[in-house]
Amino acid sequence: MGKRLTQIATRTGDDGTTGLGDNTRVPKSHPRIAALGDVDELNSHIGLLLCEPLPPEVRELLVDVQHQLFNLGGELSIPGFELLQESAVLQLDQALDHHNAQLPRLQEFILPAGTRAAAQAHVCRTVARRAERAVVALGAQEAVREAPRHYLNRLSDLMFVLSRVLNRMDGGDDVYWKSERLARSTDDDSA
Repeated sequence: MGKRLTQIATRTGDDGTTGLGDNTRVPKSHPRIAALGDVDELNSHIGLLLCEPLPPEVRELLVDVQHQLFNLGGELSIPGFELLQESAVLQLDQALDHHNAQLPRLQEFILPAGTRAAAQAHVCRTVARRAERAVVALGAQEAVREAPRHYLNRLSDLMFVLSRVLNRMDGGDDVYWKSERLARSTDDDSA
């Protein structure tokens, strides 16, 4: 790992570059920096979700996710470095299976709405997808291991499932999309 920050305002980025963990400098517009930024933003949104009332097992899972995202960021900050383990992806797979098994099957699309916690989980889902796209874009230019991409893909799925769990926390439900086409076909069927 590179040096830990002891001073925040270094002014070394005033020229439009930033330092990686291996002490190289790249433009702030570099795909690696875009991926790092999206992962950092995702971690911040999960931190905001953790401010909401959550079931203890969801809270514990999300705290671990924050640590794994920090590992992912560390890996992205040092080209060729491996920090995120495959076991982290497996943990998300297990959490997905566990939480999804408790939910009713979806019959319709849902909106990113409901309780504030559920809506914030949807924000995390969309930022995870953006971070995944940024990692894929980086991988098109440089070697990137599969684990970061897999982790972000699973995390986005998990955040969707957790939004549904959180909407049901106090007896609520998903907020369903009202499709005009489906409403017309239902009206036609009842006529």
